[in-house]
Amino acid sequence: MEEQEIPTEHLQEAINEKAEEARERWTLYVALSTAFMAVLAAIAGLLGGHQVNEALIDQIKASDQWNYYQAKGIKSEIAASTDKLLHNLASKPVDDSAKMNVARYESEKEKIKSQAEEYEKTSEAHLVKHVTLSKAVTFFQIAIAIAAIAILTRRKPLWFGSMILTICGAYFLVIGLFF
Repeated sequence: MEEQEIPTEHLQEAINEKAEEARERWTLYVALSTAFMAVLAAIAGLLGGHQVNEALIDQIKASDQWNYYQAKGIKSEIAASTDKLLHNLASKPVDDSAKMNVARYESEKEKIKSQAEEYEKTSEAHLVKHVTLSKAVTFFQIAIAIAAIAILTRRKPLWFGSMILTICGAYFLVIGLFF
């Protein structure tokens, strides 16, 4: 009995073509997901930069308010000292305008102080958002690097790991935007 030879050359070629198509599809998915990660990283970076700028502006405003507060304190001290000098030098009672000025300056100082403290609080809130958005950028950048390694080594588990890191980055992006 003669063995019958079955041509497998075409079968092997078909298998290789299908495997190559699958690799090309997977490479396309990795490339697209990496581009998406880069877009998210750019958005998070832009928003983080905006938050740090806003924090700086609010801190400058707070500093201006504290300077104004100190100026009012100096005016109050000058008015109080003037009142004491005039009271000690005068043989007759002096008007209460200096005392009224001191009271007015002290009242104004409280308003200025509360405004300065408010600016400080908003500055701190912007910095917290900046830190959160920076965490998002970091996760996205690491995900991009791991996706590049995945495509070079052709290891899908690395790509899945990069996708998990992308989800973590997206979490911090959402937290930085809305909370």
